[in-house]
Order: sequence, then structure tokens, then C-alpha cells
Amino acid sequence: MKSNKDNKDPKELFPAPPFKTPDQEYPGTEDQMQPKADHGEESYVGYGRFEDKKVIITGGDSGIGRAVAIAFAREGADVLISYLSEVEDKDAEETAEFVRKAGRKAILMKGDINDEKQCKNIVDKAVNEFGKIDVLINNAAFHISRKNLEDIPSGEWERTFETNVNAIFYLCKAAVPHMPKGGSIINTTSVTGFDPSEDLLPYSATKSAVINLTANLSQILLKQGKGIRVNAVAPGPVWTPLIPATKFNVDTFGQNTAMERPGQPVEIAPAFLFLASADASYISGAVLPVTGGRITI
Repeated sequence: MKSNKDNKDPKELFPAPPFKTPDQEYPGTEDQMQPKADHGEESYVGYGRFEDKKVIITGGDSGIGRAVAIAFAREGADVLISYLSEVEDKDAEETAEFVRKAGRKAILMKGDINDEKQCKNIVDKAVNEFGKIDVLINNAAFHISRKNLEDIPSGEWERTFETNVNAIFYLCKAAVPHMPKGGSIINTTSVTGFDPSEDLLPYSATKSAVINLTANLSQILLKQGKGIRVNAVAPGPVWTPLIPATKFNVDTFGQNTAMERPGQPVEIAPAFLFLASADASYISGAVLPVTGGRITI
């Protein structure tokens, strides 16, 4: 089937900065975004590649997580959507409605994954509702832009590691016993794990840690006979509520890529589906860059 992206310059597929979107308070919401982000609401077409599979997505209410939830649902999967707080209730319910419109089951779980008990609750809920977990997507993340080392509060450093690294450990530890052979764990890292941003010291450090965690855990689970592949997706700059909500430079956001624009969530979601699919059966411990041309070697 011919795509509306065929025969078009990738630079021109989606909006380029400068953007004049209003600042938001963390964690941010979709309805204040200008321009609106594209999660594949109108464009993503599924082919039943994940029929009756069961998927957990953290940070699934908006941004990349919403695009991934829509894609998996349209491919036939039931989805548990984990999100942080009541600020995101509307976004989470909208994402769940897209899942339901695809004819699949959507479960919403609100709470802070910095708490190991919440991570276990997410897994327990998925197992109780679904019976198993086929795909675990550790997507939720936190960052704040800071220009100077002395401007970074110690508590903010700790929170960044708690959300971006510790929660992955908690969720994997809880989920693996409920995942069948052939299951897949996909972590969201970042281009900053390879090419650190001077404005994002804590975030860049966590994303390098996620790359190492992914590689190490992939070896452990395969060598122990679990039969679960572990990979990561490394997005470049992507237009999500996290950007205006964490005081990042929206006026030039994405100009530092070869495509001179940020990615849209719909452009990132297929990487997760590929890594979870049978087409990636010989891939584990890998990081798939989706960076708009920013180099990760």
C-alpha cells in the first residue's frame, strides 16, 4: 500500500521550528501543544501482527507512548497504559479510547513508577487482566533543561535516575517471571546516550545507563534460557509534551538534526513494533536509532 510519505523529502513531512507553543508544568499535556503532535491517529494502519498479545507501556498517555499504544492496538494487542498523575488523566483516557476503538482492551494505571510497589502493581494488574505479558515497553522518562552544573538540584538528579533507570529495573524484575519465551522488553533510551546534551546532564547520563542495562540484561535473559529479547529505541528530538513542560528550547527544537526538525511520535512507534516482532527474532541487546539523521556512532 502506498504511503502518504512516499516520494516526499523527509525534511518536509512534518513541521519544523521555530515553534511558539506555551510553556507547561511537568508532566505536560497534549491539548496545549502547538503545533499538535501526530501519533498516527489518522494514519497508522495495522495488519494483525500482534493479535491477542499483551503489552505494558509506561508513559503511555501521550507522546511516543501514545503512538506506540495506538500502533500495538491496531496490530491486535491489548494494552496497559501506565502514567504519572491526575494531570494526565485526560490524555490517558484519550489514548485508551484509541485502543478501544481498535477493538482491543485498554487498562489505565496511574501512579509514580519511582516507587517499586507501583511497578509491581502495574505488573500484577496486567497479569490479572491479561494472564501474561508479551511485551514490556519502558518508555516513561523525566528531564529538566539546566545550563549550569550548579543549577541542578540534587533531588532532581536523583529523580531523573529514579524515573529513567530505577523504574526499568523494578518493572523488568517484576515482569520477567510472567513473560513467555518469545517475549520482548524494549527500553527507550535517547540520542543523548551517544551524543550528550550540555543542557541535559542527568538525562544524558541516565540514557547511557539504559543502553548498558539493555545490553547486559539481554545477555542474562538469553543465557539463562528465559527466551526474552531485550532491545532499546534511541529517539532523537521528538515533539511531545515533555519538551515545553521541561523548559527545553522549543524555538529551535529539532534543528540540530540533519532533517532540521523534530520527529513526530508516529515516526518513532514503528521501531518499537519492529523490535517486538518476529522480524527481529535475531536481534537482542541492540539499540535502534530513530534520530532524524543525528549520528549515534
